[in-house]
Amino acid sequence: MAGDDEELMRRAIEMAASVRATTSPNPWVGCVIATVDGATFEGATQPPGGPHAEIVALAAAGERARRATLYSTLEPCAHHGRTPPCTDAIIAAGVSRVVVGVADPDPLVAGRGTAALRRAGVMVELGLCAEEVSAQLQPYLKHRTTGRPWVVLKLAVSLDGRTAAPDGTSRWITGEAARTDAHRLRAESDAVLVGAGTVRADDPSLTVRAVGGPDPQRVVLGSAPDDARIRPAWEVSGDLGDVLDDLGQRGVMQLLVEGGAGVAHGFHAAGLVDRYVFYLAPVLFGGDDGRPLFAGPGAPTIDEVWRGRIVDVTPLGGDLRVELATAGEPAGR
Repeated sequence: MAGDDEELMRRAIEMAASVRATTSPNPWVGCVIATVDGATFEGATQPPGGPHAEIVALAAAGERARRATLYSTLEPCAHHGRTPPCTDAIIAAGVSRVVVGVADPDPLVAGRGTAALRRAGVMVELGLCAEEVSAQLQPYLKHRTTGRPWVVLKLAVSLDGRTAAPDGTSRWITGEAARTDAHRLRAESDAVLVGAGTVRADDPSLTVRAVGGPDPQRVVLGSAPDDARIRPAWEVSGDLGDVLDDLGQRGVMQLLVEGGAGVAHGFHAAGLVDRYVFYLAPVLFGGDDGRPLFAGPGAPTIDEVWRGRIVDVTPLGGDLRVELATAGEPAGR
């Protein structure tokens, strides 16, 4: 069954990916039920207040869930929240075996789900495709273990490392495909943050366009003008670590940092970025007077440069999307 198990768990991972932008503050989870006669039924977590992935799949399977194997990317819950416990429904349906990708670190779950299933006589296996599932759920797992959001720093940049011309103009460095992908990243984020200088200079709306999905909560580091298009927005200030603690307490699991160069430098220099996303355009400003990626002092020697690793390179029209992770972080999007 090992090969079938992996195939079905990877299908559950695909189901989770399909709802990535719609489940927050709940995790995006996928589920597949394999019946004794070889049929499969699928489910993914619905928007807040709706059923979890396991309940969706159980409803699709009906009576055929009896003696079936259920594959879930995340440990089923065993507590009452917006919805009843998934473990109760799994046990009532007569499922005989549950295969889980990763344990849920949420204190309300944290092993209680698998324990409840085992007490009821359900066979439970934990850790199948754990690396892939952990990569997919990185924002949720970080938020539940540290209280802080997963921080993604996104920048559009020329091949000679510039984000804008000397006069500040930057529209458009990248092409339409890259800009559409950046909107997908916004839709997957609970909040998007920019500095007050960017608000005054560019007056961005920071809404989601070109793709389906909700607008993120807008956050300004500093104060925004009363008539700024970014409003309504949260205004924050002070130590960036404290800012992340505050945003985490407000339920932000993924924070997208979009600029400007001073804000980007601040998060980078403080070691607060979990994932860097660069949209590289085949553009050359051809001098040293264009606006840089980071505004502030950098590494004084080659021995002190920040070194990560490239985890993804994707062509987008004529541009490239390059993701950098801190050394040791699993790949995944």
